[in-house]
Amino acid sequence: MMAVSRNDTSLLGRWWWSVDRWTLAALMALIAIGYVMMLSASPAVAERIGASSRHMFLLRQVFYSAIAVAVMVACSLCTPRWVLRLALLGTLGALALTAATLVIGVEIKGARRWLPIPGLSLQPSEFLKPCLAVACGWLIAEGRRSRHFPGLIIAFGLIGMVAMLLKQQPDIGMLAVIVMVFMSQVFVSGINLFWVLIGGLAAPVLGVLAYMFHPHVRSRVQRFLDPEAGDNFQIRMSLEAFGNGGLLGRGPGEGRVKDVLPDAHADFVFPVVGEEFGLVVCLVILAVFAFVVISGLMRLRHERDPFVTLAATGLLTQFGLQAFINMASSLHLIPTKGMTLPFVSYGGSSVIALAVGMGFLLALTRRRTARAEEAPTFLPAGHRAPVPS
Repeated sequence: MMAVSRNDTSLLGRWWWSVDRWTLAALMALIAIGYVMMLSASPAVAERIGASSRHMFLLRQVFYSAIAVAVMVACSLCTPRWVLRLALLGTLGALALTAATLVIGVEIKGARRWLPIPGLSLQPSEFLKPCLAVACGWLIAEGRRSRHFPGLIIAFGLIGMVAMLLKQQPDIGMLAVIVMVFMSQVFVSGINLFWVLIGGLAAPVLGVLAYMFHPHVRSRVQRFLDPEAGDNFQIRMSLEAFGNGGLLGRGPGEGRVKDVLPDAHADFVFPVVGEEFGLVVCLVILAVFAFVVISGLMRLRHERDPFVTLAATGLLTQFGLQAFINMASSLHLIPTKGMTLPFVSYGGSSVIALAVGMGFLLALTRRRTARAEEAPTFLPAGHRAPVPS
């Protein structure tokens, strides 16, 4: 731990004694685990695809992780007001870039989700997730504060706009995550249970529509329900890896699944962990993710600012949901979805976007004393309902 005096009134000193250091340590632990897994899994993948260097993915991940740590710390230094400003700007920018992917995006496996940038394939929708969670949290909270501001309606309209863009890419999995995060915020805001029931009934209907009109969704669901319905090579290899790993694993670098799995360094890094380090380390990683989510929610128990509560709830839901989807799909508990394991899988856009989201979370959950840092709003005073003291 850093040696910072409690009497240090500098920006760094105030940050250190107000930030959630346990959550910060857990996030740093996940980044360190990701580095270890790149050491193990990425050289085999690089050799198989004929990369110029067998350490290409490792060196890139070190670079991305360094940027991610800097971004996370920088974002965590912000006040809630600045978190909101950055999130609103990020939402507008990510929306524009997501729309641009439909015109100038790179098509990979039938989907246009990436923009070609030297040294990086940028996926704007990754940055849309954390920024949109904060923006929707503010809209819902401001709608409850103000008698004349239709925040919830605007939030629903924004989600609808995002849904249309992601449907065109298509990226149904990303759309499902964004919608579930938004619905968790709506639920926490105290909406009438009747509308919660309507949302619960609408979810399976939308799932059926996605199954009917999107062939890749239908293919994944069919392969999940019937392993003989199509190519399930990655899932078969994944389950074999967990079985071969047993309780304590085969040992660092001794795994074999990374030699055959195309995405052993990315979406299927968890089976590599299972084979080389065993069930015990898999459970430790699961516990770290659970700790981040549960400790964050516990920290919100006494939060009085609805914006902070809703925005942080969205960020925590997104983080936990992404981890669950990755681990559950590699264990064949749900249909496969190309989604990274936060901070552990290889990725540029994903790692940096996650750092933005967790930086926002650390900023929002810092201990605050100045009332000016709470309840950020851009509405005139006459249009705001009084905030409880």
